[in-house]
Amino acid sequence: MLAYTIRRVLISIPVLIGSSILVFLIVKLSGDPVDYLRTRNPPVPARTIKLEEHRLGLDKSWPEQYWNWIWNLVVHGNFGQSVHPTDHIGTELGTHLWVTVRLVFFSVVIALILAVITGVLSAVKQYSVLDYATTFFGFLFLSMPVFWFAVLLKNWGIWYNEDVSSGTFYTIGDKSVVLDNNSFWSQVGDIAGHMILPTVVLGLAGYAAWSRFQRASMLEVLNSDYVRLARAKGLRPRKVLVRHALRNALIPLTTVTALDIAVLLGGAIVTETVFQWNGMGVLFLNSIRNVDAYLMMGWLMVTATIVILFNLVADLLYGVLDPRIRHAS
Repeated sequence: MLAYTIRRVLISIPVLIGSSILVFLIVKLSGDPVDYLRTRNPPVPARTIKLEEHRLGLDKSWPEQYWNWIWNLVVHGNFGQSVHPTDHIGTELGTHLWVTVRLVFFSVVIALILAVITGVLSAVKQYSVLDYATTFFGFLFLSMPVFWFAVLLKNWGIWYNEDVSSGTFYTIGDKSVVLDNNSFWSQVGDIAGHMILPTVVLGLAGYAAWSRFQRASMLEVLNSDYVRLARAKGLRPRKVLVRHALRNALIPLTTVTALDIAVLLGGAIVTETVFQWNGMGVLFLNSIRNVDAYLMMGWLMVTATIVILFNLVADLLYGVLDPRIRHAS
């Protein structure tokens, strides 16, 4: 397992390097960060524009800019200079990333739990009422656009707070600006309250697709020869289901989950915008609006690293779920 892990880590390094080159080229082609100075009225002096280009490192060639950026990022942990001189990109990314990570993490946990349970039950009880019900709700949530479902749930939360109760669901922000009680548990409760509706949106969006994959994978495994042999040997149905069938049926779901992390991050941008969260979505939209090149590159590199990391985790889980994979690679 150690050799298998080392090989997978080494394979991830060139992928990360290629991602950094692609990120740099995409951002450089998206616009000039100092264009806003050239279009001001009254005109900005040419010397001021030159000084800003020098501060941002735009007076060098593209290869030099890439090398300086990636060297400072890897060696010094410096993401570069923002168009706003007082902003520190690394600090902003860390603050906003934590807000988004806690949303995506709990959404993934909820989605996986629901997907595995409903997928397994639907496969075991194929063509039953339960199977048809889970299929209906799966396709229902799958067909809902994330932004529409988020707006719908937010409006429902506002209505519930006004007509049924008082302040049960938080619909704006990732936390309250002012708390009546500043104790640790009151802060935790406040953050948890703000997470309910956005987490439900992303969790159900992930569950809708993953439950279908889990059901299809479980049906395929249940009809395989080794599961039939396990049943013929007289093993208990629960042992056959959990140890032999479910373990192998989780492999496709592991792949889909790792690949869909990027999709969930994209959905988080929309969800955070609807619920006015101060997460990575707001940071990304602001970087595009301000043509903040280094902030955009930092954001894209963080998300690319997360995607590569989760694919690495998926590769390692393959070896845990099916030892034949790590011995064959």
